[in-house]
Amino acid sequence: MKIAIGSDHAGFAYKESIIKFLSEKGINVVDKGTYSLSSVDYPDFAHPVAIDVEGKTVELGILICGSGNGVCITANKHKGIRAALCWTPELGSLARKHNDANILCLPARFISKGKTLLIVESFLESSFEGGRHQDRVNKISC
Repeated sequence: MKIAIGSDHAGFAYKESIIKFLSEKGINVVDKGTYSLSSVDYPDFAHPVAIDVEGKTVELGILICGSGNGVCITANKHKGIRAALCWTPELGSLARKHNDANILCLPARFISKGKTLLIVESFLESSFEGGRHQDRVNKISC
């Protein structure tokens, strides 16, 4: 599995923690930045992750910013992206199972690093259920 990951300064420490977690599981991670705690603009990192997922050079994406909202809104501007803001493991799982989410967005300022790893794990261990959910997903695009 290959995953693209990106964050702004608020999510930088979480991004580093997630990269370590995924690497230890043997998952190939493409780090799109940021690479420090210096203040940056979240779209500069959300777009590259969304482009990789959209272009299918990676299977999934993970984005982190302070609230999770900015990166989620940005990623969802891309065709075929279904970015989901999740703050519990259950939501991470349901985003994949019911919404076929392909980018997980996380709010660094509102959840612990430990909880973040549980959400990432839940997101990755789940898969789209299809069926009635496919009909709904088909109605998302404009």
